[in-house]
Amino acid sequence: MLRTPLHNAHVQLGAKLVDFAGWEMPVQYAGIIAESKAVREGAGMFDVSHMGRVWFKGEGAFDFLQSITTNDIGKLADWGSQYSLMCYESGTCVDDIIVYRIAQDVFQVVINAANRDKDIAWMKSHMPSGVSFEDASDRTAMIAVQGPRAVEIVDILADEDITQVERFSATKCTVAGHDVLACRTGYTGEDGYELIVEADFAEAVWDALAAAGVQPCGLASRDVLRVEAGLPLYGHELSDQINPIEAGLGWVCAKEKQYIGSEAINAMRATGAPRKLVGIRMESKIIPREGYEVRQNGEQIGAVSSGVFSPMLDCGIAFAIVAKDSATLDVPCSVVVRDKEMPATVVNKRFLRA
Repeated sequence: MLRTPLHNAHVQLGAKLVDFAGWEMPVQYAGIIAESKAVREGAGMFDVSHMGRVWFKGEGAFDFLQSITTNDIGKLADWGSQYSLMCYESGTCVDDIIVYRIAQDVFQVVINAANRDKDIAWMKSHMPSGVSFEDASDRTAMIAVQGPRAVEIVDILADEDITQVERFSATKCTVAGHDVLACRTGYTGEDGYELIVEADFAEAVWDALAAAGVQPCGLASRDVLRVEAGLPLYGHELSDQINPIEAGLGWVCAKEKQYIGSEAINAMRATGAPRKLVGIRMESKIIPREGYEVRQNGEQIGAVSSGVFSPMLDCGIAFAIVAKDSATLDVPCSVVVRDKEMPATVVNKRFLRA
């Protein structure tokens, strides 16, 4: 399996390691509940170095990215970023991404670890001459520091005031004495930064954050946190079989520009999606697992796409893709668990709001 520059730190901390998309990654340290609460109540950090970090530069980079991403990068100032998608002509998703505009013709795109090779091949197949490409994934590491105390702690370790960096913006600075690109983004619903640092210095930055009181966290708590915050995961709420309109992501699909997949996406926007992504809140602590049937009045209306136990809500929660006519909020439903219908309610997929 592949290993990130922080692998030794995970081993020394006694993390439980698992195979994730071919990477040996920490699934937990102190425990899922403890780590989830650390992020919601203080500050936690995640090794997300397995995600791809690619750069596009030169004249033509703007037009190229504008043509393959759903959001409008023309709205980005230098050092700004935005959540976006890449789609096939069919309107279904290649991946969901973050696009950073560092300068006029300099862009960084962060892609999902499981899709890294596929995404790079797809992007390069559409890239015109005159645009330079660099895959910086292996020479850098990325640490996500999240939680209500994250900004305060990172700012203490930085060489300048980074509290003024706005959400979905970035800056270059030093943290714990090492150069980083500090991006005020994340995947937990909390405030914080994703710190991109040269691989050789990743462990020093990680150790400094830990010494300052940031709790190391694994992939399991990250999954809990992103579901609580209503954030999709590729392969679950997004895929090459799911249109962004069905996933409730029409807001990142610009109406005023053409891009790969825009015709199919706008067609579904006009006619309405036949199914919809909703939240499911259980009346118990039972975890509604991926693939479990969701029913109303004894009839299947859809299936769970992601499910976790929420420490903050003290119950099982899930995303489910259901028939459009069954997506009304605050209506009772059930989830079939081991052949039994367990009571639940259709709710807004944003379970917690930071």
